[in-house]
Amino acid sequence: MLATPSGTLACPDKARQHRLAAQLADMIPGAATIRVSLTDPKQTWPHPHAIAKDADGETIELSRTTARITARWVLRVWPDADWTRPHTFDLAAATLTRSDLAAVSRGL
Repeated sequence: MLATPSGTLACPDKARQHRLAAQLADMIPGAATIRVSLTDPKQTWPHPHAIAKDADGETIELSRTTARITARWVLRVWPDADWTRPHTFDLAAATLTRSDLAAVSRGL
C-alpha cells in the first residue's frame, strides 16, 4: 500500500477491514463469522482454509474455491497475525481474533 508524504498509509487499515467484511458478506450470504486457518482438513500440507458460520453458529457450505479465496483475502489483510493458530473474522464488527482466545472469552 502506498504511503502519503507524511509517511502514513494512504488507506487506513480499518477501512480495508470493513471493505473486506462487506465483500465477504456479499460473496457468502448469511455469513456472520469466518474461521480462517492454514490447515485444510482435506490436505496433508498447509493450505489456506475458511469455514463460514451464520448468526446461529451453523456452518455454511462453501466450495473449495470460495473457501480458499476467502482465506487468502483475510490472510492478506492481516499478514502479521500469528497464522500458526486459526482466527475468526467477525463480519459485523470487521474484527479478527484468534479462535482459541475467542472461545475463552465466551467461557467455552
